[in-house]
Amino acid sequence: MNILILSAGTRNKIVQYFKKELAGRGRVIAADCSNLAPAVYDADAFYLVPRITAPDYVEVILDICRKEKITGVFSLIDPELSMLAKERDRFVAIGTTPIVSDYDLVETCFHKDRMYELLGRMQIPTGRCYLDKECFYQAVEEGEISYPVFVKPVCGSASLHINKVEGRKEIEVLYDLYDDLMIQEYMDGPEYGADVYIDMISGKCTSIFIKKKIRMRAGETDKSVSCKEEKLFELIRGFAEECGFRGMIDIDIFEIGGTYYISEVNPRFGGGYPHAHVCGVNMAASVIRNLEGQENAVDIGNYPENISMMKYNEIAVRDMNGEEIVM
Repeated sequence: MNILILSAGTRNKIVQYFKKELAGRGRVIAADCSNLAPAVYDADAFYLVPRITAPDYVEVILDICRKEKITGVFSLIDPELSMLAKERDRFVAIGTTPIVSDYDLVETCFHKDRMYELLGRMQIPTGRCYLDKECFYQAVEEGEISYPVFVKPVCGSASLHINKVEGRKEIEVLYDLYDDLMIQEYMDGPEYGADVYIDMISGKCTSIFIKKKIRMRAGETDKSVSCKEEKLFELIRGFAEECGFRGMIDIDIFEIGGTYYISEVNPRFGGGYPHAHVCGVNMAASVIRNLEGQENAVDIGNYPENISMMKYNEIAVRDMNGEEIVM
């Protein structure tokens, strides 16, 4: 069994986890558009590939899958997930399983207005959203919502161009600078992250790891502590199974007045997943079992509480031996 990790970037821990699980049984191949992506050098083999916007990108990835006899493939960045989901049949036809949810669901995750509508239909609490700033201004006048609020892209990731604003003038400036923005209710309460696995065979939610976020950096969890809450387990499990997610997903949640609000959903490994892994929630093993045709047992909440994760800086040094450096 061989695994292909796309857009590996700096996520060396993910590469290491899959290598450990596959030791003696298969190989981990990494791909990235830059040869300065440190995670790729932890893999058994590395392919330098075009950017995902290149017209031949899908063909390049399919060729790698054929050459390396790839069993399963997944990406660590949002823009690539839609491609994998959309081209699923082409990958399956050559014996490679894309580890990603269905295309429509992936697209819903990346369009915040669609996710807002989905959560509303499911009667799951979430922050109010406004695509039309004039409708927002009217809602402010009617007392439906108040400042501060977040102004953010309808589609986006890594917390790019997200601004907390205190008044109308700031909103007008941002709408003049950027297109396709939305206004989202500012949720002032403890923030949680959930690393979730939904079995690719049974469709059951088999693992949930909850962490309380202590500090964020560039949209990723920098420091967190593990915790458990049965009410939140049930909310996440019902949401994930009813939507039909498959594989690993990452959910951002706020708690306000004892109510949990789902904020965002990323249908991939989250940046804070290593916290779950070191606490015993091994989603790499879950992926491999599914690829071997085995269902995973439901094992939700089986991890210790009050275990803290603290990210810190490390460096990778490599002699490029005269290679051209590709950024």
